[in-house]
Amino acid sequence: MNLLVDENVDKSIVDELRQNGHNVLYIAEFAPSINDETVLHQANQNRALLLTEDKDFGELVFRQGLVHMGVVLVHFAGLSPQAKSTIISTVFANHENELKEAFSVISPGRVRIRRNL
Repeated sequence: MNLLVDENVDKSIVDELRQNGHNVLYIAEFAPSINDETVLHQANQNRALLLTEDKDFGELVFRQGLVHMGVVLVHFAGLSPQAKSTIISTVFANHENELKEAFSVISPGRVRIRRNL
């Protein structure tokens, strides 16, 4: 799966996703500090699902109606990077096709996938 990972996501998660065979572009590696609209544009250009911890993408998708290939928002306050990596890897393994063209929220013990945006 093609993924664009926002710079606010831990590098260990990027490493884990790459080890799991995903094609991952990491904003922190090639365009740090770009604005959210540009991040979303980059994801679309690369036909990639966006992985982020930034709630502002909900505003862009729901209120502004910006087009996206899929957004996965993660809420993991207080968890270790390893715990985050494990949860995200499990969700991607179990729900990969469902995440495409959806707005999804992953939190400990819960995955919400909203389609038809």
